[in-house]
Amino acid sequence: MDSVVTPPVPALDKPLMHYGKRTLERIAPGTSQPDYRLLDVSPLTPHIGAEIEGVDLSLPISEELADEIRQALLEWKVLFFRDQHDFDPQSQLALAGLWGEPEPNPFFPKGDTVGVSRLAKDAMAIGTENIWHSDHSFMAAPALGSVLRAVEVPSAGGDTMWADMAAAYDNLTETMKDRIENLTAEHDWVPSWGALMTESQIAAHRANLPAVEHPVVVRHPRTGRKLLYVNEPFTTRIVGLTDPESRELLNELVLQARIPEYQVRFRWQPGSVAIWDNIATQHYAISDYFPQRRVMERIAIAGAPLS
Repeated sequence: MDSVVTPPVPALDKPLMHYGKRTLERIAPGTSQPDYRLLDVSPLTPHIGAEIEGVDLSLPISEELADEIRQALLEWKVLFFRDQHDFDPQSQLALAGLWGEPEPNPFFPKGDTVGVSRLAKDAMAIGTENIWHSDHSFMAAPALGSVLRAVEVPSAGGDTMWADMAAAYDNLTETMKDRIENLTAEHDWVPSWGALMTESQIAAHRANLPAVEHPVVVRHPRTGRKLLYVNEPFTTRIVGLTDPESRELLNELVLQARIPEYQVRFRWQPGSVAIWDNIATQHYAISDYFPQRRVMERIAIAGAPLS
């Protein structure tokens, strides 16, 4: 009688195949827990994303309230406000101003207000932001954050997701952390934004937007926390590696944003506003609503070179 042969269990050696517990720290270890007196904070996950209630963003923001909003963004990385129906572009500029000056995206259509970009999608303009990315990483001083306002939303669909890149870094193996600690990566807009441009259009933009380099591991400019800073559309290569080595490493690193435990998902409603930390997170606009109409207005907040 033949014996029964049991096939071996495959080794789980692929980059994302990691069962069980993950390290998910909302704030850096050793950091004191913030205390809020003016904000009602409702977490959407234990470590990223919170809805803020009891605040009318159309009204002037006191310095005490501004301090709490800034602290909440450092803690939760993405903040959501609902039912902000009187929140207009001037209110949006005032809110963004809590962190810095507006930074225009050179490729976005401009809205009616200077500094505000209007992103309208419908049956004639399909959403193409459905890839994990960090805004303006192709600039020498990437955007510190963004404020996004829902003007018109589909009856269903059109959600946005954010991924915590501190969690992405924390859960890398120690071997991988050592490998990437002192590496830099090139970021460039040409493979993405340039795909629909003519050579002359690319050349015109290239004069002001050369490829730039950022550390693969950056320290957050306000918390000092280590973050993984590579993304699919804009990070083109790891400096100093051969093309095959660079591609293999990037393929593993950019996939980290896709891990659900690092993510939060938000369903937009008219009057919803989101603020996110653009250095600590990546985001993904889900393009599942075609041919419905979705109109958003965005302000990016000017940042500084990363270290």
